[in-house]
Amino acid sequence: MTCDDAEILIHALADGELDAGHAREVEAHIAACPRCAAELTAIRQMKQALAGADLITKAPAALRQRIEAALPAAAAASITPLVAVPSRRTLLKGFAMGSAVSALAATGLVAIVLRNDDQQRIEAEIVSAHLRSLQAGHLTDVISTDQHTVKPWFNGKLDVAPPVIDLTAQGFTLIGGRLDYVDARPIGAVVYRRRQHVINLFVAQTSSTARRASRLDTIQGFNIRSWRDRGLSYWAVSDINPDELNEFGERFERTMGGSG
Repeated sequence: MTCDDAEILIHALADGELDAGHAREVEAHIAACPRCAAELTAIRQMKQALAGADLITKAPAALRQRIEAALPAAAAASITPLVAVPSRRTLLKGFAMGSAVSALAATGLVAIVLRNDDQQRIEAEIVSAHLRSLQAGHLTDVISTDQHTVKPWFNGKLDVAPPVIDLTAQGFTLIGGRLDYVDARPIGAVVYRRRQHVINLFVAQTSSTARRASRLDTIQGFNIRSWRDRGLSYWAVSDINPDELNEFGERFERTMGGSG
């Protein structure tokens, strides 16, 4: 085991989340590696310090009073809005009164807006799930570099187990997987590492079997490569540069195509 292999596993060891086999491997590496041993000691010291620290501070009442005194007096009744915001009922009534062509055009426009909004919302949730996973002890539920260990772990936990591809030879190391929640439903996350960067590949079943070409987006400084194929939607998210994330997605898709 190298220091790079042990880096993420050390956090899981400190949290007591490694199985016996992996724990023995990491402990054996730490026994012979002063650098990793020092890192484990630092992690444990930090955990002890946080556990014993009183991190909850209540703001004094005087601060609340000063803030309330600085707020302007409520004058909502005297304010006339420049543009009245139509209610949902008003919008629907307006559509019904229009011509058939106008109604169809309006409905199509609303559908496009809803689809765009929905996609942005899902991607925002994907980034939030990625950020949660980077907290200590949240990255993996199953830790393994063996795809034949990670993929069976998902069986029975999801309607469709996500495909797990070994891309170590291409520079993307499989480190495990976990269950996550996006759009109020369970979703599989297959976890890879590129140097010191984590790549979360979220996979969800979709009702459409049509293939959708990949697209790259950036949210809160994180890059997302999304695509759809064979009834599954994929979102790969990481802080690596877009070219490398696109390379990851292309290699994954190419390997999947060769295995189909």
